[in-house]
Amino acid sequence: MKNVKSYLSLILALVILYGFFFLVGVTCPIKFLTGVSCPGCGMSRAEFAFIRGDIRKAFYYHPLFPLPIVVLILLPFREKIPEFIKRIFLLVIIMAFMVVFFWRMFFLDQDIVVFDPWNGLIFRAAGFFVDKIKLLL
Repeated sequence: MKNVKSYLSLILALVILYGFFFLVGVTCPIKFLTGVSCPGCGMSRAEFAFIRGDIRKAFYYHPLFPLPIVVLILLPFREKIPEFIKRIFLLVIIMAFMVVFFWRMFFLDQDIVVFDPWNGLIFRAAGFFVDKIKLLL
């Protein structure tokens, strides 16, 4: 029962965090900070499209959208899965996300995965502070 409560608490915390970001206009904290999409970019939109029954749109947003569902289903049974299998599964998932990310970044003409670090908060903040230092000198 304790594991179920922890599991549900984690899901609730993630929903609340995502809701907060959404309310303040930040759809992706990584892209907001860096200006570069993460390998999971489009995953939330894909999940919502899947829930609406639009499988084609779900695959467009992120072709690996079923993986988080599989992981969530397997998570309560993680202690029964051999460590070797867990490591292989994790490695395969990471490699799949990276392959899809780079494929979308460099070979597909789409607007989901972007590389625009000049519009990220970190780059803009650095530029702001450089400008202030120049004024002081």
